[in-house]
Amino acid sequence: MSKREVLSPLPGTFYRRPAPDAPPFKEDGAEVAVGDVLGLVEVMKNFQEVTAEHAGGAITFLVEDGEAIDAEQVLAEISE
Repeated sequence: MSKREVLSPLPGTFYRRPAPDAPPFKEDGAEVAVGDVLGLVEVMKNFQEVTAEHAGGAITFLVEDGEAIDAEQVLAEISE
């Protein structure tokens, strides 16, 4: 089974949910379609959506909600 990596477009803080009391955009193991929002990267109070560029059978997140990340860091893997 091959996997596609989801990379951070920029450095900042990665959030898996749209608000602290909201459910995550995607749970680990969920199916992913092209264009699905997977999370947000926050830089100086500006938020950028991270969307899926590939569809897949299951997603595995490699960083925690609220974790500091670098540009091009692998955020998740999507199995095909």
